[in-house]
Amino acid sequence: MSATTLPGAARPSRLRLFEPITLLWVVLIAALLVLVAAPLLKMFVISFEMQDTGEFTFQNYLTAYGRDRYLQAVKNSLMLGALSAAISVVIAVPMAWAVSRTDMPGKGFTWAIVLAAFIMPPYLGAIGWILLAGPNAGWINVVWRGLTGATDPLVNIYTFFGMAFVIALHSFPLVFIFVKSALDLISSEMEDAANILGGGTWVTMRKVTLPLVWPSILGGFILIFLETIALFGTPAIIGIPARINVVTTQLWQFFEDPVRVEVASAFAMPLLLITIGLIGVQKLLLSRKGYVSQTGKGGERREVKLGPWRWVLFGWCLLVALLSVVKPLMVLLQASFAKAWGRGFSLDNLTLRNYEFLLFQHDMAPNAVWNTVWFSAASATIAVVLALLVAYIVVRRLMRFADALAFLAMAPFVIPGIVMAIGFYAAYAGPPLSLYGSALLIILAFAARFLPIAYASSQAAIRAVHPEMEEAARILGSGRLHAIRKVTAPLLKTSLLGGWLVVFIVASRELSAAIFLVGPRTRTMSVLLYDLTEQGNFEVVSAFGGILLVITMVIVGIGMKLVGRDFMLRRGE
Repeated sequence: MSATTLPGAARPSRLRLFEPITLLWVVLIAALLVLVAAPLLKMFVISFEMQDTGEFTFQNYLTAYGRDRYLQAVKNSLMLGALSAAISVVIAVPMAWAVSRTDMPGKGFTWAIVLAAFIMPPYLGAIGWILLAGPNAGWINVVWRGLTGATDPLVNIYTFFGMAFVIALHSFPLVFIFVKSALDLISSEMEDAANILGGGTWVTMRKVTLPLVWPSILGGFILIFLETIALFGTPAIIGIPARINVVTTQLWQFFEDPVRVEVASAFAMPLLLITIGLIGVQKLLLSRKGYVSQTGKGGERREVKLGPWRWVLFGWCLLVALLSVVKPLMVLLQASFAKAWGRGFSLDNLTLRNYEFLLFQHDMAPNAVWNTVWFSAASATIAVVLALLVAYIVVRRLMRFADALAFLAMAPFVIPGIVMAIGFYAAYAGPPLSLYGSALLIILAFAARFLPIAYASSQAAIRAVHPEMEEAARILGSGRLHAIRKVTAPLLKTSLLGGWLVVFIVASRELSAAIFLVGPRTRTMSVLLYDLTEQGNFEVVSAFGGILLVITMVIVGIGMKLVGRDFMLRRGE
C-alpha cells in the first residue's frame, strides 16, 4: 500500500519550496538583483530613451560621442590609465622583488609604506602634491626659486604626467601585492641553474625571474588601468584646473544643471565594456601565474645576496616612501595647523582654528563626519551579511544554481564605481522611489560597490571551515541555523571582521560613486573635501583630510590588533 501513496510522496518535495534555505535563496537573489542587475539594466535602457518622451532613440549616443571634446575625454582616460599603470609597475616591481627574493634591509618598513600608500585616499595625496608642486606656491618650486633665482617652476603638478604620477603613487601597492605573491611561489632552482650557467644576479632577475611573474605584472597593470579610467577625485582636483578632460569629469559635467542622465548613461556604457573585456584578459593571465611551479615539487627559496646593491634598493623604497606618503602628509599636516600654508613653518603661523572651524562652526563638516561613519558601517554590514550568506550557500552547495548567486555577488568587481553610481541614479533617484540624496541610496550603492571584497573574504573563510563540524552538531540534534550560529560563526569571526573593516575603510574614502548620489544633508567627508578644494581653502581642506586620516587609522589600528597587521593587503592577493 505504501507504493500507492504517490500524492503523499510528492508533498515533501513541494514543501521543500518553503524550507528556510529555499526562501533565503529567493531573498538573496532578489537582493542581488536590486543591488547589481537592476541599476545596470536601467542605465542600459535609459541610454536609448529620449528624456522627455521615453521613446527609443540613438540620439543619446550621438550626443555623447558627437563632439571632439567628448572623444578627447575618452582618449585622455585611456592614455592616463596606461601611463599611471606603467609608472606603478616601474615603482612596484623592484620593491616586490627586493622584499620577496633579496637580503635588502628594512622589509618591514617597506611593507608599512605599501600599506600606508594603500590606505591613503588618492584625492588627499593629490591635494598634498598640489601644495608641494603647484607651479606658483608649491613648496618645491618656492625652494627652487629661492636657491636658483629662476622664474619658471621646477615641477608642475598640473600636467598630464603630473596627474598620472600622483595616481600611480597610490596605485602601485596593487602591483606590489600581485608580483610579490607570484614571486613567493617560485623556488630558487631555476635562478640557481642560471647562475651556474654564468648568469649574474641582475641578468638572472631580468631573464629568468621577471618573465616567470610576467602574467602577474600584466594583471596588475590591467587592474590599475581600469582603476584609473574610473577614478574621479585626482582627475577632478588636478585635471580640471589643468584643462585636462577625462571620462569621469565629463560624466560629472553631464550631471550639472540640467541633468542629462540619459547622455551620461550612453557615455558610460563603453567604459563598462572596456572594463569587462580587460578583466577577462586579466583573469586569463592570472590563471597562469602558478605555471612555473607545476613540477610536483615544492622548491626552496633562498635570498639573493646583493652586497652593496641592497642599500640601493632600500634607497629606492625610501624614495617611494617620501613621494607617496611622507612628503604629502608633511605638507598636509603643516597646512592644517597654519594660518596661511604658504608662510611656512613658524610659531606665529600655527593655529588650531582650522580644526575648531570644522568641528564647531562649519555647517556641514560634523554632519559629513557622522554620515561617513554610519554610511560606511551600514554598507559594510549589509555587504558582509549578504556575502556571508551567498558564500555559505555556494561553498556548501546547498542549492542548485548556487553559482548564479556567486556571479551576481562578484559582478560589481567589473563595474567601475562611477558607472555603478549612474546606474543607481537612473534606477532609484527618480519616481516612483525618488531616493536621490537619501542615506538609503548611498548605503545601498556602497554595499553593492564593495560586495565583491566582502564575498571574497567570506568565501575564503568558509572554505577554511570543514563541513564535518557542522554535520557533527546536526547529528546531535542541532538544526542548520543553530549549527551555523554555534559552530561555524565563532570560527569565522576574525575573517568576517577583517572583511567588514576593509569595506568600511574603502567606503569611508569613496568619492567616485558618492559625488553623484549625495544630497545637501547626506554629504560624506570625501565629497565635502572635494567641495572645499574647489573653494581653494587648502588650510581647511588639509585639516578635514587630517580628520579623515585619523578615523581611517583608528579603524586600521583596530584591524591590526584583531585581525593582523597586513589584513588589508592580504585581501588584495
